Amino acid sequence: MTLYDLALICRSKNAGPFRMTIDLMFRTEVDYERALHAPNLTAARVAALYRVAPEDVAVKPFKRILTIKVVLPRSISSGSPGDVDVYGSQQHFPLGLLEV
Repeated sequence: MTLYDLALICRSKNAGPFRMTIDLMFRTEVDYERALHAPNLTAARVAALYRVAPEDVAVKPFKRILTIKVVLPRSISSGSPGDVDVYGSQQHFPLGLLEV
Protein backbone atom coordinates (compact mmCIF):
# COMPACT_ATOMS: atom_id res chain seq x y z
CA MET A 1 0.00 0.00 0.00
CA THR A 2 1.26 3.50 -0.80
CA LEU A 3 0.68 6.74 1.05
CA TYR A 4 -1.67 7.69 -1.81
CA ASP A 5 -3.78 4.63 -0.97
CA LEU A 6 -3.81 5.33 2.76
CA ALA A 7 -4.13 9.11 2.96
CA LEU A 8 -7.36 10.99 2.37
CA ILE A 9 -5.32 13.96 1.12
CA CYS A 10 -1.72 14.13 -0.08
CA ARG A 11 -0.76 17.61 -1.24
CA SER A 12 2.28 19.84 -1.48
CA LYS A 13 2.73 23.57 -1.36
CA ASN A 14 5.37 26.21 -0.79
CA ALA A 15 6.40 27.20 2.69
CA GLY A 16 8.13 30.34 1.52
CA PRO A 17 10.40 30.54 -1.53
CA PHE A 18 13.00 28.04 -0.28
CA ARG A 19 10.97 25.30 1.45
CA MET A 20 7.90 23.21 0.76
CA THR A 21 5.53 21.12 2.81
CA ILE A 22 3.75 17.92 1.97
CA ASP A 23 0.56 17.36 3.95
CA LEU A 24 -0.71 13.85 4.55
CA MET A 25 -4.23 13.83 6.02
CA PHE A 26 -5.93 10.64 7.15
CA ARG A 27 -9.53 9.48 7.66
CA THR A 28 -8.91 7.41 10.78
CA GLU A 29 -6.48 7.23 13.66
CA VAL A 30 -5.55 3.71 12.53
CA ASP A 31 -4.50 4.99 9.09
CA TYR A 32 -2.62 7.91 10.66
CA GLU A 33 -0.73 5.61 13.05
CA ARG A 34 0.10 3.16 10.27
CA ALA A 35 1.68 5.92 8.19
CA LEU A 36 3.41 7.58 11.14
CA HIS A 37 5.09 4.35 12.21
CA ALA A 38 5.85 3.04 8.73
CA PRO A 39 9.52 2.10 8.42
CA ASN A 40 9.76 4.01 5.13
CA LEU A 41 8.37 7.33 6.39
CA THR A 42 11.60 8.72 7.83
CA ALA A 43 13.58 11.87 7.24
CA ALA A 44 16.36 9.78 5.66
CA ARG A 45 14.00 8.07 3.20
CA VAL A 46 12.26 11.33 2.27
CA ALA A 47 15.65 12.96 1.81
CA ALA A 48 16.66 10.20 -0.59
CA LEU A 49 13.43 10.60 -2.59
CA TYR A 50 13.94 14.35 -2.96
CA ARG A 51 17.76 14.35 -3.13
CA VAL A 52 18.27 16.59 -0.12
CA ALA A 53 20.20 16.18 3.13
CA PRO A 54 18.37 14.17 5.83
CA GLU A 55 19.00 16.88 8.40
CA ASP A 56 17.01 19.29 6.20
CA VAL A 57 13.85 17.15 6.36
CA ALA A 58 11.30 17.31 9.18
CA VAL A 59 8.45 14.83 9.61
CA LYS A 60 5.94 16.51 11.93
CA PRO A 61 2.96 14.57 13.30
CA PHE A 62 -0.25 16.34 14.33
CA LYS A 63 -2.33 13.60 15.95
CA ARG A 64 -5.23 15.84 16.94
CA ILE A 65 -6.01 16.47 13.27
CA LEU A 66 -4.70 13.12 11.93
CA THR A 67 -2.11 14.87 9.78
CA ILE A 68 1.57 14.41 9.09
CA LYS A 69 3.44 17.37 7.61
CA VAL A 70 6.75 16.81 5.86
CA VAL A 71 8.90 19.92 5.46
CA LEU A 72 11.90 19.99 3.13
CA PRO A 73 13.92 22.43 1.04
CA ARG A 74 12.97 23.16 -2.54
CA SER A 75 15.57 22.12 -5.09
CA ILE A 76 15.30 25.60 -6.62
CA SER A 77 13.71 28.68 -5.08
CA SER A 78 10.18 29.49 -6.15
CA GLY A 79 10.03 31.71 -9.21
CA SER A 80 13.73 31.41 -10.05
CA PRO A 81 14.80 30.72 -13.61
CA GLY A 82 14.41 26.99 -14.15
CA ASP A 83 11.62 26.58 -11.59
CA VAL A 84 8.94 24.39 -13.15
CA ASP A 85 6.50 24.46 -10.20
CA VAL A 86 6.23 27.98 -8.81
CA TYR A 87 3.61 27.01 -6.19
CA GLY A 88 5.17 23.68 -5.21
CA SER A 89 1.83 21.99 -5.86
CA GLN A 90 3.19 19.09 -7.92
CA GLN A 91 5.93 17.94 -5.54
CA HIS A 92 4.00 15.33 -3.55
CA PHE A 93 4.27 12.55 -6.13
CA PRO A 94 7.49 10.84 -4.93
CA LEU A 95 6.25 10.77 -1.33
CA GLY A 96 2.74 9.67 -2.28
CA LEU A 97 4.16 6.59 -3.98
CA LEU A 98 6.07 5.55 -0.85
CA GLU A 99 5.12 2.08 0.42
CA VAL A 100 3.77 1.99 3.97
